[in-house]
Amino acid sequence: MAIAVGIVGDIHNVLSAKQALDALNGRWPDAGAPKFSEARRLCQRVLNGGTTSEQAREAFVAAAREARILVE
Repeated sequence: MAIAVGIVGDIHNVLSAKQALDALNGRWPDAGAPKFSEARRLCQRVLNGGTTSEQAREAFVAAAREARILVE
């Protein structure tokens, strides 16, 4: 999936839970939103072996939609 971040909306392809977590911990525009927290928690759990990548992906997409940065 792709997200647009930064002042000029640079497009970044996110291909793994690690990349998703990096995006969430980086220049995320709405870091206080509820879906952001859930996505960050699930991405970290994937890296620790505690959940599936599909669950984290769904949470990340929801957070990106909420922040209006998902490129669809």
